Amino acid sequence: MDIFCLYPGAKRKAFTLSYDDGICQDRRLVALFNQYKVKATFNLNSGRQSYANGWTHACGLEIRHLPAEEIVALYAGHEVAVHTVNHPHLESLSPAEIIAEVRNDKRALEDRFGAVVEGMAYPFGTYDHRIPAILEKEGILYARTTKQTLDFSIPDEFYAWDSSCHHNYPGLLPLAQEFLSTDQELALFYVWGHSYEFDVDNNWDNMEDLLTLVSGKEDTWYATNLQICRYLTAMRELKVQGGKLVNPTNTPLWVEVDGEVQVI
Repeated sequence: MDIFCLYPGAKRKAFTLSYDDGICQDRRLVALFNQYKVKATFNLNSGRQSYANGWTHACGLEIRHLPAEEIVALYAGHEVAVHTVNHPHLESLSPAEIIAEVRNDKRALEDRFGAVVEGMAYPFGTYDHRIPAILEKEGILYARTTKQTLDFSIPDEFYAWDSSCHHNYPGLLPLAQEFLSTDQELALFYVWGHSYEFDVDNNWDNMEDLLTLVSGKEDTWYATNLQICRYLTAMRELKVQGGKLVNPTNTPLWVEVDGEVQVI
């Protein structure tokens, strides 16, 4: 039996984005994502959701966080995820402090958005061996790093989820072209960053060029980080028993078996 795993709707590829800190430039970024009908995950620090809470970039640009009363409407249709309350280096904290940073951010976001929050991006992209077990106990299903794979692989470990690349990677558009032509099983193109960087670098056109390239493709699933995590976790439970495919989960799984698309 020749089995080729697919994404929902028999899509052969997936595309997702992840942006950190909940800052004012997200307004323009979300508008672009909505225009091109792609999905993203926004990682928020509940302790910083105030326009008065900001900082000055080395280039002189004032970076401001979105006011809390604006974020629910802005991020509608996308995922919001934990980024901790205060954006510390988690590896420098005690277990109790790590738990407080994650748990309190998760609860604050759930209260604000009225939905369960199960994803996360590590502040500064860093963590240590203690943290994945803590996240699992706190109901977090995945956590994104700041490392780049420069390919379309899916993560071996969802608590160490590396992206394909940052949006400032010099080879972003060639990598996107490679994604369009790949026949890799469960190919995943994952781009991350901070929206203020587009103003700092004066390169909003890079994102629009990327979205023009990759959006609107019939063979691509445009999904949030959490949607992809849940689906791939279920796909890993698929088994062959007695010459048949068995799906022990409640998630419909799409596969191509001997050239025929099936839903298990």
